[in-house]
Amino acid sequence: MIVISTDETPNKLGKFIYRDVMLEVTYLSWNQISNIEQVLISHHLANSLRKNTIISDATGCLHKLQSEAAKQFPEKKWVRLRCENVCNNIENSLKHINISVPYPDLVLAWLFPTGITTHVLLLAALRNPTVRRRYLAVKDMLFEYGYAEFYPKLLNLLGCTHMTPSRIEEHLKALAETFDAAASVAKTPFLFSTDITPFAKPIAIEGSTELIKSGHHHEAIFWIVATFARCHKIFEADAPLKQQLYLPAFKNIMSDLGFNSNEDFIRRADEVIKFLPDLWEVTESILSKNPDIV
Repeated sequence: MIVISTDETPNKLGKFIYRDVMLEVTYLSWNQISNIEQVLISHHLANSLRKNTIISDATGCLHKLQSEAAKQFPEKKWVRLRCENVCNNIENSLKHINISVPYPDLVLAWLFPTGITTHVLLLAALRNPTVRRRYLAVKDMLFEYGYAEFYPKLLNLLGCTHMTPSRIEEHLKALAETFDAAASVAKTPFLFSTDITPFAKPIAIEGSTELIKSGHHHEAIFWIVATFARCHKIFEADAPLKQQLYLPAFKNIMSDLGFNSNEDFIRRADEVIKFLPDLWEVTESILSKNPDIV
């Protein structure tokens, strides 16, 4: 994360290779982080500043901000506000889901709010709200806190509990072919553009393979679907004819997840919204049990 003094930030650099290391670079305006309260209620910003990982700080402003953020990070009022904000984002996003948008956008509009149900729980446990491995992270955490029986309910929202490792491997193989095709035609810039590139393929494809091989095949579904949708966003912009060629594979995994019409997205969004009180009950319990919360 590169913090700059101007209000407007350049486009995200994303992933690139520098001296055999993959970096992922995003710009932030100082105005986005200068208010400590705004930092503490944002789960992304708060977690970025909870530990001193600052590489360079010529003015000293970042170290001052980080020190204050780290001190207040585990206070219960801020932890609860972060959890509440994510819950509100889930509900607001799914209430306004629009089935008339292009199919990849519709999938993402359902997938990401559904997926951040995991973040609410991870935040209560003061764990990193990770992206690709969020389901594995929340699975481990729920087992530690004695809520193993709650975890399948999160997977049920995705609709993947009936899927076998071999079936998910089939979908991953189809995704690998889709990924290569999308990476070869990509021209239009997206925020995720550098995620669909040959040098980023090990994260999306091999990373999912590792999850499946280690017995966490259901935990691989979230990022497989997200990557499918992103590839089709690229096809939509840069190779519409190829989109038709690779669309059946995308529709196949969505069918396995229970989506056979656009109306299914409204129904499944409603299921997530109705689940939020149960999610909050477990969140509150974790908040009360967590010994690191002040």
